[in-house]
Amino acid sequence: MAGNRDTTVKSTLEETLLSAIRTIPDYPKPGILFRDITTMLGDARAFRRAVDELVHPWAGSKIDKIAGIEARGFILGGAIAHQMSAGFVPIRKKGKLPHETVRVAYSLEYGLDEMEMHKDAIAPGQRVILVDDLIATGGTAEAAVKLLTQMGAQIEAACFVIDLPDLGGRAKLEALGVSVRTLVSFDGH
Repeated sequence: MAGNRDTTVKSTLEETLLSAIRTIPDYPKPGILFRDITTMLGDARAFRRAVDELVHPWAGSKIDKIAGIEARGFILGGAIAHQMSAGFVPIRKKGKLPHETVRVAYSLEYGLDEMEMHKDAIAPGQRVILVDDLIATGGTAEAAVKLLTQMGAQIEAACFVIDLPDLGGRAKLEALGVSVRTLVSFDGH
């Protein structure tokens, strides 16, 4: 019995996260395998390990802000900001923020959308880490990087729990000079 408990305690980060992430077939449309982190968020151990691992490379560094992309990036980003003693900046869909905003348009499979942040959320030169749950095609993250850069942020990295490497999002961000950190990856889309 004690041997089994020791093995569980020593399970790898990848094993912990993969077992805590639910896959939902044919959502939001047929042929898509949706990687749902809400089960990981509900698992205290997996959630803690994910946040700890996302923070680890910058432990002891001065990071001014964590920018989280709506909506799951808010959950992860808030926890990371707390752990790093950094401020948190929400990046939201157009029309959701109450104060003066800056905005950027970006492409989706089915058209255009816009995201925005408060104009006073980031001061030029502030060190920022961008956070979301998953990087797929990279369109949303790329737009967030452009928005942050437009405001003068020094983007230290973009962090995601999940990478879908077949969809090329990581390469898009790296082409912009942004370091990308992911914890697990899934083949396909």
